[in-house]
Amino acid sequence: MATLYIRHPARAEGEGAPCRYALVGDGGKIEQEGEGALRSLTDIVAASRRVVLLLAGTDVNLLSLQVPPLSGPRLRAALPGLVEEHILGDPLDCVLVAAPASAAGTRPVAVVARDWLEPMVRTLLAQGARAVSALPAQLCLPLAPGGVSAAISDGELLLRQGQYEGLGIALEANPAVALQTARALAGDAPLTLYVPREQLGEYGVLLAEAGPGTVLEADDWAHWIAGARGVAFDLVPGLGAAGARQRDWRLWRVPIALAFLGVVVNLAGINIEWLRLRGEAAAVRQQMAQTFQSVYPNQPMVDPVAQMRQAIARAQASTGQVGPDEFIYLAGALGDATRELPSPPGITSIEYKERTLRVAVKPETVDPNALRQLQTALSARGLTLDASAPASWVVRSTGAKS
Repeated sequence: MATLYIRHPARAEGEGAPCRYALVGDGGKIEQEGEGALRSLTDIVAASRRVVLLLAGTDVNLLSLQVPPLSGPRLRAALPGLVEEHILGDPLDCVLVAAPASAAGTRPVAVVARDWLEPMVRTLLAQGARAVSALPAQLCLPLAPGGVSAAISDGELLLRQGQYEGLGIALEANPAVALQTARALAGDAPLTLYVPREQLGEYGVLLAEAGPGTVLEADDWAHWIAGARGVAFDLVPGLGAAGARQRDWRLWRVPIALAFLGVVVNLAGINIEWLRLRGEAAAVRQQMAQTFQSVYPNQPMVDPVAQMRQAIARAQASTGQVGPDEFIYLAGALGDATRELPSPPGITSIEYKERTLRVAVKPETVDPNALRQLQTALSARGLTLDASAPASWVVRSTGAKS
């Protein structure tokens, strides 16, 4: 998207005074130029990525002050006291912005009336501007090393003497007076004077009277845009939150409503699925209870699954069957597996606890190959052997009896 540059007239011209503007594309080409009151530029402001205001030099006071080595909030808090004796009125009613310190130890400070700048920035934001910058117009003049630049237009003389040095003076529309004033303020430095293109001839006739070292140039948007791109002295941050774009939540009503609806639908689906699974679980528990009561009508039911497993194990034991996790089966399977080894291990003790067989062995009687062979033999019988400690084995059933 393009950048919109607006040369705002002096405050003295009134609120509805026309502004000159230029719309510049991403490639630097001027796509559109025109003139109109600020409030009538809504369409072009909304279509721009950024709006750059070039404020009249008579409305921005540039001071050069001795400032303590402060930064951030401390500097902002100290500025009103530092500029108080250099301005008329209350510093708290002004926007104060400091530029980086110069080599001489001084610090440029820009001063502009808050009640004039803030409504202007708010108007642009309300018109759809995504970002707004406000620069002193005098600092947007091109500046040759060792020279002075000046511009005469709309009853105002702008003068730039350095990177952060410049001023604006209101003048009558008298070319001779304007030229003499610019030459006097420039001193002995070479002066480049930008004047309206249609007045180049008139100023050219008067140039001989101004003395040597003065060059005339046509006032054109190209040099204002180039100069503005090199200025890092934005006054809008001095407005604080008033200079930031406020998010219009009305534009997000539909997306937010859709997101909320999606959340509601998902939560409803999750709850419906949970209720269905809870019903299925209750049906399964009821069926298990009915099955248990039909098989064991006189036995109180606590945990039907565990109780039925115990009953099955007792029934198997009563018929002579041995479960794979009982001591007889575990010990017998271990004995059969050790007899298959070339050299049986030296077993010192056997303990059966919690359906697990714990075997203490002499470490020197078992080599790794024999241990692996023993584990393979037990695996074929549905058992595992854990030999995490060299002298202690743990044998348990995997649940599958071969």
